[in-house]
Amino acid sequence: MNRTVQALAVMVALGVGLGVGLGALAGCSGKTGPTVDKPGSSDLAAPVSSVVSADILAREPLANSAVVKHILISWHDLVDAYQGHLDPRAEKRSKADAEAEIRSLLKQLQDGADFDAVMKAHSEDTSSAMSGRTFTVAPDSQLVIEFRQLSLRLRPGEFGVCQSDFGFHIIKRIS
Repeated sequence: MNRTVQALAVMVALGVGLGVGLGALAGCSGKTGPTVDKPGSSDLAAPVSSVVSADILAREPLANSAVVKHILISWHDLVDAYQGHLDPRAEKRSKADAEAEIRSLLKQLQDGADFDAVMKAHSEDTSSAMSGRTFTVAPDSQLVIEFRQLSLRLRPGEFGVCQSDFGFHIIKRIS
């Protein structure tokens, strides 16, 4: 069974659909299937946010595979990426508000808060937030490129932030 079929089977098993949850990580629109490496995407051309972990992203990849968890925080301007199924918290949030939320969550994590507890309470990727599920990331994983790039540059136990077409991801490398 190829990776796309496996990913779809996992999505169906978890009850994920309509462009949310795992679809957000895989870049699924809910209509056309997974899309990754979106050249010319508006977010790729946008200035890098101050919450993005540019120092970690500047590193060479540290691994060919990493197991990670993430917290997704989005904002109202990204509604198209979610095919109209944006989390209600994000519908009320601007990008500046999302950056402030990320800073607050990072502060909690740096002060020793439990990643799983913060993920469950705040992540807008409800499928992984509720299950605490991990993602195995490799260079060819069917995940948005920014997610892959950060995941493979993190040290075990370290967390960082990237921005994709779906919002900000606080990613923690488990192993």
